[in-house]
Amino acid sequence: LYTAPDSCEGRCGEPFSEEDECHCHRECDIERNCCEDRERHCGPAGFSSSRASITDQELLELSEQLYELDHNKARPGDIALNPQHRAGPDETGDKRDRSPQPLYKFVNEELFSKPTYASFIKLLDNYQRATGREEEVTAEELREQDGFLQEVMKTELMKKLFVFLQGKGRYSSEQEFLQDLKEMWFGLYSRGDGEPDSSGFEHVFSGEVKKGKVSGFHNWIRFYLLEKQELVNYFSHNFNGPWDSYPDVLGLQFSWDGFYKEVGSAFIGSSPEFELGLYSLCFLARPGRACHLSLGGHQLSVQTFPWSKAPASGGRRFIATAYVTSP
Repeated sequence: LYTAPDSCEGRCGEPFSEEDECHCHRECDIERNCCEDRERHCGPAGFSSSRASITDQELLELSEQLYELDHNKARPGDIALNPQHRAGPDETGDKRDRSPQPLYKFVNEELFSKPTYASFIKLLDNYQRATGREEEVTAEELREQDGFLQEVMKTELMKKLFVFLQGKGRYSSEQEFLQDLKEMWFGLYSRGDGEPDSSGFEHVFSGEVKKGKVSGFHNWIRFYLLEKQELVNYFSHNFNGPWDSYPDVLGLQFSWDGFYKEVGSAFIGSSPEFELGLYSLCFLARPGRACHLSLGGHQLSVQTFPWSKAPASGGRRFIATAYVTSP
């Protein structure tokens, strides 16, 4: 189900990209830069067909479609931001609070009563932020994971993503897709000393603290709720996307209960299903590489990485991180 930067699995027929570690297109034999397993996957007897590969153009088109299908996103007037100081490259790392006011002036919390938001928020208190401490997952927390995934799969956005991936031969049923989402996002692995202390969901959406710094934490809802509790202190922003509606993109600096985040990019005003869907798409299509997308006519990229320091479970991979970047 997964492609890897050093493998041709799922990449047969993929166009040449300088970002790739090795290549799977027809001319790579001549150029002597094929992945070692190209013949096994893409040869006459290979089992990874070009039909399953996802082209750059398809990513651009599908991301625009998902952007239009984000029906649960914030509307104009639902969020009022106060970005204040824009940090230059030499300012992001100096841990100075250059913005005396909070980032969020107002959020219409009626958004949070929508099923995907409500089930998402329930997950945020399930984690110990410090890496190296084993996560103990209760039966109730497992139910909350299932509840969230079931709610997002009811949305038109996630159904569109599934139909696309099914058409690529990646999944035979919605249940198979749902199970894979659960494994890639909620499967536990170790970022510390061998204890199962982390997951893709915890890292990307809830945030972690590792070696005295904030790690992950790329979600606007989480940021707003902690800022409201005065546990997050907004310092500045170094990037403000070109969008004049939601979702928007912001790169920001902040302190979380005394721990610093030098650059933390986040979609602003997007629904939980939008972020989950976009990150999952990029993890499946371009793991370990930049995933070039288009939202509302504006280019941007998503970077994902698989967790590679432990054996994959059943041949599958866990999400190590996923975040949005400028083009």
